[in-house]
Amino acid sequence: MQAPGLGLFPDTVLFGFYLPPVMLWAVLALVPFLILRVVLQRFGLYRFVWHRALFNVALYVLLLGGIVYLGVPAWL
Repeated sequence: MQAPGLGLFPDTVLFGFYLPPVMLWAVLALVPFLILRVVLQRFGLYRFVWHRALFNVALYVLLLGGIVYLGVPAWL
């Protein structure tokens, strides 16, 4: 199995700044995280969560991992 090369993750240039792909994935993961957070709060599902902040961090990491996993089909 070969490790992915650095060319697999090209930098993105935004207003003259070189951004790593993980930064774009992090911003992309923020959108469904905020939507899920509002839904969980609206329906009162946070009452089943022991530690709200830890749950939010775990939810964000899971979403970010899913986006990274789906965003790199060459790893499959």
